[in-house]
Amino acid sequence: MNETPAKPAAKKTTTKKTATKTAAPTTTTAAKKTTTAKRAPAAKKAAATKRTAATKAEAPAQKAAPARKPESRVAMVRRARRINRELAELYPYAHPELDFTNPFELLVATVLSAQTTDLRVNQTTPRLFAACPTPEDMAAIPPEQLEELIRPTGFFRAKAKSLIGLSTALRDRFDGEVPGRLEDLVTLPGVGRKTANVVLGNAFGVPGITVDTHFGRLARRFGWTTAQDAEKVEADVAEIFPKSDWTMLSHRVVFHGRRVCHSRKPACGACPIAPLCPAYGEGETDPEKAKKLLKYELGGQPGQRLKPPADYPGRPAAPLAAS
Repeated sequence: MNETPAKPAAKKTTTKKTATKTAAPTTTTAAKKTTTAKRAPAAKKAAATKRTAATKAEAPAQKAAPARKPESRVAMVRRARRINRELAELYPYAHPELDFTNPFELLVATVLSAQTTDLRVNQTTPRLFAACPTPEDMAAIPPEQLEELIRPTGFFRAKAKSLIGLSTALRDRFDGEVPGRLEDLVTLPGVGRKTANVVLGNAFGVPGITVDTHFGRLARRFGWTTAQDAEKVEADVAEIFPKSDWTMLSHRVVFHGRRVCHSRKPACGACPIAPLCPAYGEGETDPEKAKKLLKYELGGQPGQRLKPPADYPGRPAAPLAAS
């Protein structure tokens, strides 16, 4: 009789154990759900990071300008001649930026312009030509005195040697006159094709292409040539333009190179011929920022000549003592 109540107690114990066993999986499942819930945002975040990185990696390719189509020779020539016409409208007053009154002065000034600015030459030559107005005078001047007169232009010893040499050659071989032929000019000390073309085009009216650093740089940017050698650039450009355009083309391109299309930072955003230029974008494209890069008369500054032509719209440069 006493054993009968004990059985229900055993059942209760079993029930508790069963309940415990039943509760255990529930706790494990909840733990798994919590872990999964924690992992899900992390996985989503990692996936989002990967997508963002992939998007950033693709961004430059999406923003890059489309590749230019190859330009035919005919199209390039047409574009080049249009650039020349546009530059003629922009610089109707283009001219040689060295002060001179005769072929000898232009020849000397051009030799002095190597490795310096035309402005510095123009500020130096008044005293020089006052002391040496003719080839005979320059051939006879003591080298030390000539060096001192041209010192502001730099490399004055080498330049003095060239000036005395070319003046002596003019006196002895050309009766004191500057010859009007390229083959004669290039025989003079310190005179190459560039200098000869400057003299021929501006003192004798003989068409010539002047390939200085500005002209060469712009000819390559405009796609007229890929050459670095000055004579090759001259030959390439000569095939594009009629001979009658050569001298004024040189002035216009050099003007543009000095005022707008600079070497280090072209003012692309202020360039009127930008739509015709394959190199657009190499410089500053913001119009307001580009406008601040303009030089000489376009930037409201004095020009390079102390005695500019009457149609020059800018201000004359100041003499050396006042600069």
